[in-house]
Amino acid sequence: MRALFWLLDTAISLYVWALIIAAVLSMLLAFNILDSRNRLVWTISDFFYRVTEPALRPIRRFLPDLGGIDLSPLVLILALQALRILLATSIAPLFGLYAF
Repeated sequence: MRALFWLLDTAISLYVWALIIAAVLSMLLAFNILDSRNRLVWTISDFFYRVTEPALRPIRRFLPDLGGIDLSPLVLILALQALRILLATSIAPLFGLYAF
């Protein structure tokens, strides 16, 4: 059971990092610091878009339009961190697991 909680916690942490990388990559592409015509840059940005977009799309529907500012990654990161805290403090102690 400890391995399952560790795996879930690690998966959430990796997804948070994927969200951060996707947001930074998006900004670098928007400001033309990275060239999206470069095949490697396009492949990496497409990968992170495909990994993060299914989770961000429903959040974007509920957030107000702020022009060029997208707060959906921030909202999702906060929700995922809250889930990690919930797992560590409420669910894990039920199974006798007190630390990851």
